[in-house]
Amino acid sequence: MKSRLEINRRQFLGAASSAAVAMPAASYRRVPGANDRINIGLLGCGSRSAGHRRMAKMVEKEGNIRISDVCDIWTVNRNRAAEDVKRKFGYEPRRFKYSEEMLARSDLDAVMIATGDHQHAKLLVEVVKAGKDCYCEKPMANTLEDAKAARDAVLASDRVVQMGSQWVSCPYHRKVREIVRSGKLGQITRLEQSWNYNGPRWHDPKDPDIAMIREQDTDWKRWLLGRPWRPFDPRVYFEFRIFKDFSGGITDQWMSHGVGLCQFFLDLGIPDDMVANGGIFAWNDVRENPDTFQAVATFQKEGILYSFSTMFGNSHGDHTSIHGKKGTLYAVGGEGSPQWWFKAEMPSRWRHNRPGDQTLPETLAPQLVTIPGHPEIPPTDQSDDSYPHMMNWVECMRTRKQTHGHIMTGFNHSVAIIMATIAYRQGKKVYWDRKREQIVDRPPA
Repeated sequence: MKSRLEINRRQFLGAASSAAVAMPAASYRRVPGANDRINIGLLGCGSRSAGHRRMAKMVEKEGNIRISDVCDIWTVNRNRAAEDVKRKFGYEPRRFKYSEEMLARSDLDAVMIATGDHQHAKLLVEVVKAGKDCYCEKPMANTLEDAKAARDAVLASDRVVQMGSQWVSCPYHRKVREIVRSGKLGQITRLEQSWNYNGPRWHDPKDPDIAMIREQDTDWKRWLLGRPWRPFDPRVYFEFRIFKDFSGGITDQWMSHGVGLCQFFLDLGIPDDMVANGGIFAWNDVRENPDTFQAVATFQKEGILYSFSTMFGNSHGDHTSIHGKKGTLYAVGGEGSPQWWFKAEMPSRWRHNRPGDQTLPETLAPQLVTIPGHPEIPPTDQSDDSYPHMMNWVECMRTRKQTHGHIMTGFNHSVAIIMATIAYRQGKKVYWDRKREQIVDRPPA
């Protein structure tokens, strides 16, 4: 018997490009044609929204888009965003405090969500139910209830949704996926990622916004959005990533990208099980989420072990590696690195592990993954502001085809990071029950 997830996923992947699901008549007027300008609203106008504005500027003319609206419950963020739009685009957008006010606009076609981690899924539901297409930052959700609600709302609509997992549109990562699918690596049994940083990530004792904000200038109850009540706290408001009621921290922010790429490269869904460990070892400040973390999962049917780790006390050793019986693909650098190498699996391989080592015979030396028209030697990092990912969303809004970061990619990465957060916090191995769509503490029958 197929689980509801498997049925929904099959139906979605088969029907996404045809947009066959019924929708309210008013929504038809919001399906942009090939030559129509797409009006986009920004929901949440903090630091990541600044990246959204930069991406919008990249595609403004080619994509024929307009930032028509900005929405944020904090007056300062809302006004900053509007002023930035005026500087970048030369016009004044409409300003809204509450999302329902902006979503009521009949001339609004799409929304980009860049709010707190715990708010993404609920707002995604609100956006698609209002008949708007959506770009939703990752993580899509950090509770299973929210993940299911967002998935079900999108699958019940015909809305074009793009997750903010921008690396799935990167030409180099798409090339890596192509190489994996070609069979060049042979049978793959492991994917490993280690993405690191040396600093008190997501915590700034001197953040001017923390000193500036006043409760009367925002809506604290709306910001909490159903999470446990606590008195207004400016530090929680801006540094939600380090507080466990609102985020898993490393799992939500970095592992969501990591496991999403693992699922993308290897055509995987949700892992069967997960273990995790770590702690607050480097930065004993106000944080509640770990600064040093490692999770390990298995995909039993495919026979693949997945490992993800991050430390904020040292930046050495950033890499991603995909291990097969015939060879290894590995990226030098952390999250989003486009510098990938292929190393054939050969005897005495432990003597041949340096990229570009010219002392090796040509047939044994690691081979750089290149793409015509791109840098001969790619950098080891790149901006989060992705032109390909933004353009993919804009094109799909016109064609009504499936985006690179469609809703099932969001659901899959969400379940995986929720499993990792639970495994870490409870100190035990957890499992995914595919039939019941539940995270359980023993292997499902």
